[in-house]
Amino acid sequence: MLAVIKTGGKQYLVSPGDKIKIEKIEAKEGKEITFKEVLLLEKQRKLEIGTPLVKGAKVIGKVLKHGKRKKVIVFKYKSKTRYKVKKGHRQLFTEVEIIKIESRK
Repeated sequence: MLAVIKTGGKQYLVSPGDKIKIEKIEAKEGKEITFKEVLLLEKQRKLEIGTPLVKGAKVIGKVLKHGKRKKVIVFKYKSKTRYKVKKGHRQLFTEVEIIKIESRK
């Protein structure tokens, strides 16, 4: 069973047992969360595509941990003007384990 969910402005292809890193959400570690924005659902080789969402479908996951990704260096430079700026950024994330995918059928 597969599903495509939308969270944090991004789309993820998930199946039960997968561990994904999504944009940080406000949930305690160990709590279950429900993703109701399911865009596509595949069950027993039958594909159900939402318009834009699949009605009655939801994905349940468990929050494993919160953290920061690796540092990304942002460097701006303009020649002949003595302009250079170096910045670093670490994006916050939440790691979620997909427990089950439910549909109304």
